[in-house]
Amino acid sequence: MNSVVVIGAGQAAIWTAKTLRADGYTGDITIIGDEDYAFYERPPLSKQVLLGQADHDSLKIFKDDAVDELNITLLKPVRVTHIDRQSKHVYTNDDQEIAYDKLLIATGSKAKIPVEQWSSYPNIVSLRNIEDSKLIEQKLNGVDKVGIIGGGWIGLEVAASLSERDVEVTVYEMNDRLCARSVSKEVSDYLLNLHQAHGTKIKLSFDHLDLLQAEDDDSVTVKINNDEQDSARYDLVLLGTGAHINKEIGEMSGLETRDGIIVDEYCQTSDPDIYAAGDVAIHPGLGFCIQSWSNAQNQGIIAAKSMLNLGVAYDDIPWLWSDQYDKNIQILGSPVAIENCQLVVREDDDNNPCFFYLDNERKLQYLVAINNNKVVKMAKRWMKADMALDPEALQDPDVNLMKIKPKKP
Repeated sequence: MNSVVVIGAGQAAIWTAKTLRADGYTGDITIIGDEDYAFYERPPLSKQVLLGQADHDSLKIFKDDAVDELNITLLKPVRVTHIDRQSKHVYTNDDQEIAYDKLLIATGSKAKIPVEQWSSYPNIVSLRNIEDSKLIEQKLNGVDKVGIIGGGWIGLEVAASLSERDVEVTVYEMNDRLCARSVSKEVSDYLLNLHQAHGTKIKLSFDHLDLLQAEDDDSVTVKINNDEQDSARYDLVLLGTGAHINKEIGEMSGLETRDGIIVDEYCQTSDPDIYAAGDVAIHPGLGFCIQSWSNAQNQGIIAAKSMLNLGVAYDDIPWLWSDQYDKNIQILGSPVAIENCQLVVREDDDNNPCFFYLDNERKLQYLVAINNNKVVKMAKRWMKADMALDPEALQDPDVNLMKIKPKKP
């Protein structure tokens, strides 16, 4: 193997390159990114950056000299237009033709825009990258009221950050609860109470929504269910309406795809010389895409090891986190079929809850922990050990959960 090409220049891409070099690969690595920026953390954009606690330069995954040592050829902003799987070349919009022995698709995701016309409104924005972040910061000058469409993680994180900046925020979610696709009803209720306690307005359960741009000042009116009485005017509207998985280059190339690109436990696609990692890759165990930086990082590592025939499988437990106000919310495991699980709720001295979901064998399937990193670390060990747990012990505040350790084999 003399040439590795990576499409995408985010978390998965740089960790693939770093792992290849760490494991002894000395051939060419070409990374192709379609942004002006490369190799940066995205989660802080809706949190620390929006709050003014971090700048864009601080988002770099590795320092510049560490990236230089990897001896990467970085092409940006460049877009891959075609993969020729027979000749093993990729083609770009600036007429480059690049040969590969192994190829990684790490194209991630982008903001989903439900109505195409909304993209033309100057005061409707989304937040997925540094360019979006800069535009939002520019437009926030003098803004008093912001509407957020979508009660998922991006929408709620931005709502929390803007509320802390003394901006009046209203969140619109068509579903009957927040983050309905990724958390249980109990956690949705917790999130609702958290935001309402900080003054954020939440509107749930409606069938139709319109965004109408004013002609005089480019403000945006949000109207739900075609009801003039249920409408409000905002200086700025942010779309947190989900993610579009950037699987198109995989589809065009004839790879097996579904909602994303299908990979096995080695991040290998239906073409043995093409791999996929990060948001665009369907988790081999769960059957759907996982949008988290830890998944992108760790799949990138596994893809690199697979290219080198090291035979390391991807078996990470899904984990993601969110910072909202003074709460760190960590989620471990999958919410699939948790309606059949036993719920155990434990609160600490500051009334921060942990939600444990146990299957019929009392094994932990899913955990949501508020301000409790230690429990998350211990829960990972319980899950990996496939360990049965005592519900009463989990709930009892006098029981030290750190002492519930998996037995050594």
